[in-house]
Amino acid sequence: MSKQEKLLERFLSQPKDFTWNELIKLLKGFGYQQISAGKTGGSRVRFIHPDYPPIILHRPHPKPILKRYQLEAIIYMLKQEKII
Repeated sequence: MSKQEKLLERFLSQPKDFTWNELIKLLKGFGYQQISAGKTGGSRVRFIHPDYPPIILHRPHPKPILKRYQLEAIIYMLKQEKII
């Protein structure tokens, strides 16, 4: 099992300690690129892919742990687009 597969398995289990850096690695593995939302974007980050709709999130702070609703929304979108 590759690192990407292990990371996806962990992501799909929706752990309470899934980090922002793990999400970046996971989405990069699917071909997404991270783009900040402009000068005044603050914590908003956009992940773009040439074939799929963008994923727009707020970077969690002060702790880099994603909220459950963020995990659920990303899983839902990835399933809708048949990425996973």
